[in-house]
Amino acid sequence: MGTGDDSIVTITVDGAELEGELLVPEGATGLVLFAHGSGSSRHSPRNNFVAERVRDRGVGTLLFDLLTEREDRIYETRFDIPLLTDRLVGATRWLRNREEAADLNVGYFGSSTGSAAALRAAARPETDVAAVVSRGGRVDMAEDSLERVSTATLFLVGGDDDPVLEWNEAAYNRLSCEKSLEVIDGASHLFEESGALEAVADAAAEWFAETLA
Repeated sequence: MGTGDDSIVTITVDGAELEGELLVPEGATGLVLFAHGSGSSRHSPRNNFVAERVRDRGVGTLLFDLLTEREDRIYETRFDIPLLTDRLVGATRWLRNREEAADLNVGYFGSSTGSAAALRAAARPETDVAAVVSRGGRVDMAEDSLERVSTATLFLVGGDDDPVLEWNEAAYNRLSCEKSLEVIDGASHLFEESGALEAVADAAAEWFAETLA
């Protein structure tokens, strides 16, 4: 699938129409759905940077808006984790019905509040995902689901991102699945420091390439 207009998709979940971009490299070994954080969108430069590295490793990507434009204008809705989880589950169902994704293992990349939605969705058996990566995740907002996550899970968090680092360490200790916690030294919440986002992208791409193959 190319990078032209054919990559733009509309995902309908419970009556909501969510815009997205689906890019699947030739011979892809898996496909990753990106769940962005509050106040962000599929146009997030950080997530797009990571997605490009993921595709370089032969893994497809779906970046999409968890909320409609109207919903995103409501501050409380941005933090409605059950709603965001349902949207991610619905998008996963939609994706599995697509011809280009039918035989591919699926993973989630979540950032900030999107990480909570990714973990909660991964804990639901109907999603059957093979990998989760969390970047600076609000994993504390998925506390009630952590014990049910059986998916290979990677936490990426900045060494200077307090209290998110503490929340990640606590959540990591409660996971009983294949797991890894990587702390990016000197990085803050948005990984804006030199080389920090590159480290995140490379670690995520490696994780997906190995666990989705």
